Amino acid sequence: MTYQDSTQLNDFHKDTQSFFAGKSVLVTGGSGFIGSHLVEQLLVLKSKPAILTRQKSPKFLSHLGSQVKVINGDLNDYASTLAAVGTHEVVLNLAASVAGIEYNKNHPATIFQENLQGFFNIMKASKEAKVSRFLVTSSACVYPRHCSIPTPETEGFMDEPEPTNSGYGWSKRMEEYLGQKYAEEYGLSLSIGRPYNAYGPRDNFDPKSSHVIPALILKAIEARDGEFSVWGDGTHSRSFLYVEDFARGLIEVAARYPKADPLNIGADEEISIGELAHMIAHLVGQKTGRKIKPVFNPSGITGQPRRKCDVTKINSTLGYETNVSFEIGLNKTIDWYLNEYK
Repeated sequence: MTYQDSTQLNDFHKDTQSFFAGKSVLVTGGSGFIGSHLVEQLLVLKSKPAILTRQKSPKFLSHLGSQVKVINGDLNDYASTLAAVGTHEVVLNLAASVAGIEYNKNHPATIFQENLQGFFNIMKASKEAKVSRFLVTSSACVYPRHCSIPTPETEGFMDEPEPTNSGYGWSKRMEEYLGQKYAEEYGLSLSIGRPYNAYGPRDNFDPKSSHVIPALILKAIEARDGEFSVWGDGTHSRSFLYVEDFARGLIEVAARYPKADPLNIGADEEISIGELAHMIAHLVGQKTGRKIKPVFNPSGITGQPRRKCDVTKINSTLGYETNVSFEIGLNKTIDWYLNEYK
């Protein structure tokens, strides 16, 4: 089953509708989890999306047929990147190398290099092609371990990024820095979005590299004797952002905030991992007719103690708010996995 984004035209600001209507838009990372939703939303906005990907037949875009131009290429190769940018008016850079907390902790150099190598090429190509707008997709992983809660944008370059995500956090800081300097030196019109933890249909459920929500969903579904293990004591927290709201937030920021100045994109919610694990156990149990419960392992890797998005700036500048509550989004995510794989 192929899930389709449910975002409608009237979910976007009228200025965003005007900005994207008829424009040719290149999306890097457009064949992936978040990028595929964003591409669907660009079609709702009546733009002409293209994606740069190494995949010959992107699974998550197969239902869109010829509505999306697929350009085969590699961001690590500058010539193919420049050719892909071509005459596109807008470039939305969502390409990223990232995984779950264990992988990120053990491969900081790999993640740092893989993210920046492609970013250098797409930035330079966009400048050479004179695109009218470029989106830097950053991350809440830029924030330090002991940041204010909720966390304002002003703390993005304070201290060191959270150590368990250091390679990814530093790469995103450097992407923001380079974007700001391209705007300053070359006059490139760009926007910077700092989204929080994504989840939703099409997420990565590979246990070797998945993030916390798909990892726990998979553990609950595959639980033997009705129990599944959760790293930590359950007190650490996250601010989760449903994929449709994530994609829509990036689009709104790209269209209406053309400043080399980051905007947090997130939900005004904070969920403890303990609450999350019990919600997943309850929902999976309902859907599969089983009794399931989480068992907490205090010695497991937990990462940042707390994470909550300060939405003040994006609310006041763009009027952006999320549409999908956490419980509804979690239900949709579990349903997608059960329909897709079970």
